[in-house]
Amino acid sequence: MSPFTPVRLLWRKIRTHLRHVWQLSLPYFRSEERWRARFLLLACIALNLGMVYVLVLLNDWNRVFYDALQNRDAAVFWEQLQVFGMLATAFIVVAVYRFYLTQLLEIRWRAWMTKDFLQRWTTHHVFYQLELRQFANLGDGMSQSDNPDQRIQEDIQLFTSDTVGLSLGLLDALVTLGSFVGILWALSGSFDFHYQDTVFTIPGFMVWMALLYAMCGSLIGHFLGRSMAPLNFNQQRLEANFRHHLMRVREYSEAIALDKGAEFERVALQKRFASVLENFLQLLKVQKRFTWFSSAYGQAAVVFPMLVAAPRYFSGAIQLGELMQISSAFGQVQESLSWLVSNYPRLASWSATTQRLYGFLDQMETLRSISFAMVQAPTDGRAPPLSLKTSALTITLPDRTVLLDDVVLEVRPGDSVLIRGPSGSGKSTLLRVLAGIWPYVRGWDGQRQPLSLYEAVALPADCMFIPQRAYFPEGRLRDALCYPGEVDSYTDVDLQQALMMAVLPQYITQLDRVGQWSQQLSGGEAQRLAMARVFLKQPHWVFADEATSALDEATEKVIYERLLAMVKAKGGALVSVAHRPSVAAYHQRLWQLVNASEGSTKSYVMQVSH
Repeated sequence: MSPFTPVRLLWRKIRTHLRHVWQLSLPYFRSEERWRARFLLLACIALNLGMVYVLVLLNDWNRVFYDALQNRDAAVFWEQLQVFGMLATAFIVVAVYRFYLTQLLEIRWRAWMTKDFLQRWTTHHVFYQLELRQFANLGDGMSQSDNPDQRIQEDIQLFTSDTVGLSLGLLDALVTLGSFVGILWALSGSFDFHYQDTVFTIPGFMVWMALLYAMCGSLIGHFLGRSMAPLNFNQQRLEANFRHHLMRVREYSEAIALDKGAEFERVALQKRFASVLENFLQLLKVQKRFTWFSSAYGQAAVVFPMLVAAPRYFSGAIQLGELMQISSAFGQVQESLSWLVSNYPRLASWSATTQRLYGFLDQMETLRSISFAMVQAPTDGRAPPLSLKTSALTITLPDRTVLLDDVVLEVRPGDSVLIRGPSGSGKSTLLRVLAGIWPYVRGWDGQRQPLSLYEAVALPADCMFIPQRAYFPEGRLRDALCYPGEVDSYTDVDLQQALMMAVLPQYITQLDRVGQWSQQLSGGEAQRLAMARVFLKQPHWVFADEATSALDEATEKVIYERLLAMVKAKGGALVSVAHRPSVAAYHQRLWQLVNASEGSTKSYVMQVSH
């Protein structure tokens, strides 16, 4: 291996990281907020340049002030105190507004990125597709994004803060270096030494010493802290996983309590926290080792310029003021050159955050580019179809295992269809295909040529899908009932009538009651509240997935009779998935899924009967 190979690998890694930072950052500065964003950025840059200018003036003030002390010149001393007051005031004003505008830029950038990522995450049900891939654990080379909530809430905040802070810090370091290196070069004089009766002169000796000091420090610092980035990446992932499982225990608290699973969950959570702790301790060891070095490096930098310039001072070549000016200028140059050492831990965290955020963005964009099973009404001016009709469909699992093959569906207005089959045969997945959220499906024409999903599936307008376990947002009961519609779209009379239709008379006076409805309601009440949504919104077509499995037969009978009456009055149809034999009485047609394969791998076909 070439001795330059590690350098090339490091440079390649840096270029990749900077490219990802650029791709994450550029959209904001080209967005609808671009002028405000650019103004804030330019203002922050200007204030940083102003801060460097004030520091240059303070460096020159050091020479005059300390010379006045050495010469016991009281007039100049008091004059320079007034100058210091003006410089200090300017420093404070610039520091305050630099802080304020930098924070303003960070929060506005974070707000825009959060809005943008939420838009990407929710468009075409990408949040659902991510979960499918996460649980399927596909080995297709596509990156996996764990804990999207953490990436949107925490990683965006860290990315914007670190990108602004580090970028302006690097700019500050470069400008400071450019401003003070000339001063230090002029003040440091030359260094003469003899070698074999020849005198060699090194001009700007202090500049070369600062460069050597910073280069050695940067190389040693990188060697000691190079493992921080992967450890930070793992720490963020493990912390997010631990928090996620704490939330799951809270969400399924009743089920865990009924199963007496508290001890199991405690042990499982303790194991996850042990992983968090183990990785943190590894990170802590690296940070401790790096802190040993950085602390010693910083303390040595205080006396190093004094040691180098002391011979010239004691020989009378320079005065005390010039010595202090050399020390100040050397400190500014050395600190600028040591920017990597000073910011290495933050750079490691920034690298991990950027990697997580870019991976999340990349996967969302990849999923958006896939031809999802988006079944929707035509948008080219044609009227939406009046019936549900599909060409031959092949539905697979995420790992491409065929689940349903050669499925052809047709439902006309006025129909009521029951879908039955063994568990795992694909009944619910078939409804997901019709709802447009299942991407693993292909359509075929009569010559077995592939069709787009738009061509393969015709779905009428005004459809509503009822899952077996509905989602209810926390808040007022009226919010849970109207979800995801606007509460103002319905009157209290509409809401109360819908509750009565769904056999929930006990809740008609509790519309403004606040609760966690997904946990507070029993299984039967939750299914009836989901049905109340249907009666409230009055869709033409209803697709129900085991929507009455928790109801008694008498209540189920009332619900289905009212559903059938509603869809027939609207000129629509009802399609149900159910196991219970009693549900068959409310449907005219039966779609039965039967096993069509042999061996351990099962695929199913559909048999239609009346």
